[in-house]
Amino acid sequence: MKKIEAIIKPFKLDEVKTALTELGIQGMTVSEVKGFGRQRGQKEVYRGAEYEVQFLPKVKIEVVVPEDMKDQVVEKIIATANTNTIGDGKIFVSTVEEAYRIRTGEQGRDALN
Repeated sequence: MKKIEAIIKPFKLDEVKTALTELGIQGMTVSEVKGFGRQRGQKEVYRGAEYEVQFLPKVKIEVVVPEDMKDQVVEKIIATANTNTIGDGKIFVSTVEEAYRIRTGEQGRDALN
């Protein structure tokens, strides 16, 4: 199993969620996060004063999928979240040793559905 963490622009969340649902992804975790990469923040003006925002708002989506779906999910996120501008985000893929469904005790791939 693979855990895919995608950090994307907030306004792309609904599009990505819809695209992943179409692939058969039945569950995901979404968190509001802040961070910066090459953007290094941005300048904003508030009541006439200019200040620099170091950490920009982003959304982190986490899904665990069977290994054979990893490439498909990553490609779908890239295609859907891409705006061709700096700050589109990152995707991280890691290995999950085991998964358990608390309610039923199912484990492995059975626990993902």
